[in-house]
Amino acid sequence: MASSSNAPTASPGAGLGGLAIAIGALFIAPFAFVIQRNAELGVDLFDEVAARTTLDPLGRSLLLGVTVSGTAAVVGTAFAWLTTRTDLPFRRVWRVLAPLPLVFPSFVGATALIAGFASGGLIEQLLAPLGDFDLPNIRGFRGAWLVLTVFTYPYVYLPVAARLGSLPPSLDESARLLGRSPWGVFRAVVLPQAKGAIWAGSLLVFLYAISDFGAVALLGYDTLTEQIYADRLFDQARSMALALLLALTTVGVVVLERRMRGQLDTAQTVSSVELAPVPLGRWRWPAVFGVVTVVGNALIGPVAILGFWAWRGMTSDVASIGRSFDAGALVGPAIRTALIALVTAVVAILAVLPIAWLTARYRSRVGEIANALVVAGFAIPGVVIALSIVFWVLEAPLVSSLYQTLPLLVLAYVLHFGAQATRASQVAVAAVPLRLSDAGRTLGATRFRRLLAIELPLMRPGLVAGAGLVLLSTMKELPATLLLAPIGFDTLATNIWSATEAGALAQAGLGSLVLVALSGVLTWLVVLRQISHY
Repeated sequence: MASSSNAPTASPGAGLGGLAIAIGALFIAPFAFVIQRNAELGVDLFDEVAARTTLDPLGRSLLLGVTVSGTAAVVGTAFAWLTTRTDLPFRRVWRVLAPLPLVFPSFVGATALIAGFASGGLIEQLLAPLGDFDLPNIRGFRGAWLVLTVFTYPYVYLPVAARLGSLPPSLDESARLLGRSPWGVFRAVVLPQAKGAIWAGSLLVFLYAISDFGAVALLGYDTLTEQIYADRLFDQARSMALALLLALTTVGVVVLERRMRGQLDTAQTVSSVELAPVPLGRWRWPAVFGVVTVVGNALIGPVAILGFWAWRGMTSDVASIGRSFDAGALVGPAIRTALIALVTAVVAILAVLPIAWLTARYRSRVGEIANALVVAGFAIPGVVIALSIVFWVLEAPLVSSLYQTLPLLVLAYVLHFGAQATRASQVAVAAVPLRLSDAGRTLGATRFRRLLAIELPLMRPGLVAGAGLVLLSTMKELPATLLLAPIGFDTLATNIWSATEAGALAQAGLGSLVLVALSGVLTWLVVLRQISHY
């Protein structure tokens, strides 16, 4: 009886289906526009791809994506195994700290790296008692690889940790009874059972790395995203060709990721018998050293470096740091960042709710099509979406006045991040028993009244969780903000970007700390505290 209470009803009606398709078409519109624009400009994509000026940044993008995803796969998998299946000291603490690097935007990590190796920076100060050292050049590939790896390995860690947590204890115990070492247990049990999760997480890291803009631009590593942004005004044909190439690459990666997701292993849920941790033996403290190194590079180091420069800015005069410092200048960007992120989160939930309703309540084919369009739109990098909207608006006389306005900026955010709220919204809709809505109808409540009084309160935790994902992503978004924000509407992201480009490391350090702190506070107030009430 319980399962039948949520059985899908027969027909959603043409109005709701049409609305869902229209929403899905809007999400995929930037991709369609890139294709249309290439056709209008007469771009020969094959000739453009074959050109040396395209092959070089394409090769660098792919190299960065492959190396970052490979390194993140190793780090994330090892971290997941150590914290879930071994006797690693303080493993509960490491388990809490492991996902936290996701809070840091990649360009904040790049800012911390630049500030750390800058003249007079924290690393130079720490090494001063040991003598004079020539600090290595961290710009280019090595800096981009390091930053993106330490801030994206949680995309592998989280699914692998979840996968290992669902495995029955007998697998590890059998391997240990056969006399296998910890490495032998890892090789014989972890890798075969978690390979699907490892592959899926690695593909997400690859997608993130090839579409990143802020970190690669600050560190001077010339990739497709940086070239698209640089050519947007003076060589529109090349910019749109590169945008199409990047979009096709990312869509292909998403399709592959979705196919691999269906190949994840399906072991039974862990039994009630607690698993005896795999003893690390003589590898115990080397493992601790490795975990501390990862956490230090991903959390402690960036915070310390940014805090060092912020402290210098607040305690030194202008001449000693070489740049002006104004902590009060961050108040406005912080408020604007919070407001635009909150508005985007609400609009995104409202946009995807009809699609979530169709797919969860009716199992509608129309809803599935619209859902696929939304997911496909998520595959398009933010710089491509922003660039498409810029050209789209400027060439349409009726809407050209919207250029560099807040509604257009919110639209770009929603198109880029709305898909993140789709799955949470689907779960929220499916959690509402149909019998409650039927009871309301029997009592004479209108459709709108049933939605407000019965369904929305029950859906609220799931909708808030989806909104939280959009909220955090919006606060970190950089290229769309640079291209579409109204003049004078600077956010924390653009403030940090401008300060870093100008060499104002104290201002960039404090701005980065404010952004991370604001993300945590809003996540607690808007998401975690609301969900905890249920």
